[in-house]
Amino acid sequence: MSIDDVILSRRLAVMGGTFDPIHYAHLLIAEDVRRHFKLPQILFMPSGSPPHKKDYEVTSAEDRYIMAVLATSGNPHFAVSRLELDRPGPSYTIETIRQLKAKIGDEAQVSWVTGADAVLEMLTWHQPDAILNEAQILAVPRPGFDLSRLDETLGAERASKVTIIDAPLAEISSTMIRERVRAGESIRYLTPRAVIDYIEKRRLYVDEAHEVMVGETG
Repeated sequence: MSIDDVILSRRLAVMGGTFDPIHYAHLLIAEDVRRHFKLPQILFMPSGSPPHKKDYEVTSAEDRYIMAVLATSGNPHFAVSRLELDRPGPSYTIETIRQLKAKIGDEAQVSWVTGADAVLEMLTWHQPDAILNEAQILAVPRPGFDLSRLDETLGAERASKVTIIDAPLAEISSTMIRERVRAGESIRYLTPRAVIDYIEKRRLYVDEAHEVMVGETG
């Protein structure tokens, strides 16, 4: 959906990311954030053109968007936005926050949910201070990333504007899923069945040297 097609709540949290592919940890974190902060809506925001260079070729924006829609369709509190996909140029967080607030109006309260790995590198983001001033940043713990270093990394004043949420440390990652598909291994129970079927149908992440077994037990 475009920004004009999604009915936005006055209070919402945005789950930004590449979602290549979306998986159960994303959904679990989103639901935990929604319930903890009593939010009416979580908006998943697949990035169109990630501003930070990836160490792999990112799957097409359309495929990532469709997988996000498939994964979230069963939850009436979840929505998926095409805002960053349809906006030309790099997908800068500050531009997305400002577009959302302009759409909602002066009463908008936008939270931005991001992983520990990303928040620890926040000073490399485009206009990080503007982001911290215009949205509530919710940092999600991730295995291997120490959020106790937030003061040291961002400085005490910036770190004070980041809320670390008490979320389960899920070991699932998009990288894990891509690697398992390439190796011909099962990804059952890592992402919803509809996403698995889509990956299989589109032959995403497949190493042609291996048989596709994404939906098999393993």
